[in-house]
Amino acid sequence: MTNEMREINEAIQAGERALKSLRKAEEKLASASNWGLWDIFGGGLISGIAKHNKMNEASSYMEDAKRNLTIFQKELRDVNGTYNLQLDIGGFLSFADFFFDGIIADYLVQTKIQDAKVQVRDAIQSVSGVLAQLKAKTV
Repeated sequence: MTNEMREINEAIQAGERALKSLRKAEEKLASASNWGLWDIFGGGLISGIAKHNKMNEASSYMEDAKRNLTIFQKELRDVNGTYNLQLDIGGFLSFADFFFDGIIADYLVQTKIQDAKVQVRDAIQSVSGVLAQLKAKTV
């Protein structure tokens, strides 16, 4: 295997890890959103606890995603000597920090969850696109 192919495969592996953590975050955010709606419309203590539990799980996966995306970007720099692959996740990284800030009211929480879902979906699309380009180079 050539050095170039090894670098591409390392980038693909890093991208796959990032994508996996993003998808897990997306799943937990969807669940938190569902519990959040239930909480807004009078779900009570149980729905509030469930929502915050799912948000904590989503936050953990978002932290994993941040780490994995940073590694993916570093691996892409190794490959970019030959290919011009673009991955802009700066918005996701700064948003993920914002998401972890203190949360006040149910409606604001629900808005943050919805915003996080959009950011995660955008990051998934970006990573998927770059992975597709990388995988095309290995064929």
